[in-house]
Formats: sequence, structure tokens, C-alpha cells
Amino acid sequence: MGSIDGVLLDIDGVLAVSWEAIPGSAETVEWLRDQRIPFRLITNTTTHTREDLAATLRDAGIGVEGDDIVTAVVTTASYLRTYHPGAKVFLLSDGDPTADLEGVELVDERAEVVVIGGAGDDFSYENLNRVFRMVMDGAVLVAMHRNMYWRTKDGLQLDGGAYIAGLEEATGTTAVICGKPSPTFFEEAVAMLHTTPDRTAMVGDDIVNDVLGAQALGLTGILVRTGKFMPADLERAAGQPDHVIGSIADLPRSLRPS
Repeated sequence: MGSIDGVLLDIDGVLAVSWEAIPGSAETVEWLRDQRIPFRLITNTTTHTREDLAATLRDAGIGVEGDDIVTAVVTTASYLRTYHPGAKVFLLSDGDPTADLEGVELVDERAEVVVIGGAGDDFSYENLNRVFRMVMDGAVLVAMHRNMYWRTKDGLQLDGGAYIAGLEEATGTTAVICGKPSPTFFEEAVAMLHTTPDRTAMVGDDIVNDVLGAQALGLTGILVRTGKFMPADLERAAGQPDHVIGSIADLPRSLRPS
């Protein structure tokens, strides 16, 4: 992988699990800085703003700033401002992502666009049925991402993608995806590195949303055996990663073998 000039790193499952640093993650980020290899942390996490994410990661010992991070919330806001300027938007998501939804008008009823983020306790029958009715009445269905699940310190947890699949089937519509694995998401992240896709690597624990999504745009896909990774992923996926490494700690010697 000596031809790699820039690196995109997933956060959850690659750098940390339940916001506790994975061994070697802090050292790898510092190594990338020392080697002057541009990088961005890209994530479908919707529970924190970029600044909050950076602060949380610093508390875990990983030295990053808000400008180092690209989130699905940020790219969703960009999509809404570009393609649905001034639209009334109903949001169903975990946490409070509104700080990164600048310029988006959020409403509780008569929405023109419905946005689904990460799953949480608010994903009740009442709220999901409310979303279903809005889409059936003509609202555009937008998803910050379509992750099916992620891993916490307590085990696997269902995510928003499972609900998106059900809503698409029930309404006969297809959601616009703004986070990974959307090509636009990866294009924006690569542009921030000032590299090109063929000289950029994506490191993730999700073979579909991280690795195959990046490979579709021409990036080198690196799968780590941490986070949500399961050996069966390699057997049932529609494609294969370019490289599989044990963890983020193995990235430096993969990029610059001695």
C-alpha cells in the first residue's frame, strides 16, 4: 500500500467502541500526523456534533479536532440545503444532531422531507407510523445512513438501516442516503484530503458501508477485525476488501512496511 497518499478512518469500531479507544488507535492517529499523511475521520454516528465527537475522542486519548471529522449529519444538511432549500423537515434520530443541521427547518407535522438518523428509544411504533404516513402523503424519505447495526460494549445494537428497509418496503419508495456508503459522502471526504480516490484508503469495520462503498468510488478498502466485524461478513459480502488487518494498530506497517 505504498501508493496511498491519504486515509479515511471510520470511528466507531475502528478507533473506539462505546467511546473507549481501541488499543493502538491514538498511536496510529499520531503516526499519520508525524508522517504528514492527510486523514479524516468519517462516521455515520448521529448522536454527537463534530466538536462533541472530537472532545469525546480526546477524552479517550485520541488527539483530533472537529475539523478532522466528517459526519453523516453534516452531509445530510448539505444535501437538504442543495436539493430541498427551505423545505419543512421532520427528523427522527438518536441524540440531538440539530447543531450540525444549520439552515434546515425542522417541524413536527406537515413535513415535505422526512430524515431518519441513528436508531434510539424514540423509534417507537407511534413515531415510525407517523413517518410512514408522512411519506405516504408525499414527503421525501432521506436517511443519514443505512447501517443495520453497530457494536457497543454491551453487544450488537440495531440501527436505523433496519427501519429504513421497512419504510421503503411499506411505502414503495427508496430513501436518499447521505452518509456512507453514498458516493457523494466519500467524494466530499476525499476532496478534503486533496488526494484522489485511487491514492486514498478507507479503513472500516463494516464491509458494506465502509469498504465496498469506498471501493465503488475507486478507493482502497481496508477491513479491520474489530468493532462489528464478524468472519461471516467476508463470506456473504458482494465483494472483498483489498486488505484485511487485525486492528487500527496494524495500519502504519501496512501503509509503510519496513
